[in-house]
Amino acid sequence: MKLRDDLAGGDEFALNLTSMTDIVFLMLIFFMLATTYGDPERVLGIDLPKAASSSESPPRELVISVLEDGRTVLDGAFVDHDTLRARLEAAARAAPETPVTIRGHRLAHHEAIVSVMDACGLAGLHNLSVGTTREERG
Repeated sequence: MKLRDDLAGGDEFALNLTSMTDIVFLMLIFFMLATTYGDPERVLGIDLPKAASSSESPPRELVISVLEDGRTVLDGAFVDHDTLRARLEAAARAAPETPVTIRGHRLAHHEAIVSVMDACGLAGLHNLSVGTTREERG
């Protein structure tokens, strides 16, 4: 009788889902890491024919950062104006449609950013964009 009274005593049954949630997240991470990201043609076993008019892969985007003090960073390395211009000219010779994103610090002098834009134009790169971040509302 005591057992029956304990079950009817009003204690609610609680199911702890913490362990199951941990396992689900571990499985998610495992499957994300185990997924292969392959070239669609390679996965299907297609060997594409060669053609003289075939287009090359799109040019790599150049990201130029202008720091608050006016220093310029290209590909993670500090560059002076002459080096920047030489690298931009080389990129323009390889692919004139190379996209360039200029990410200027919000407190950088406008002159430093215009100097980078001018170097891009003189090198022959005209596909320019300015990097920004989304403004928080609310």
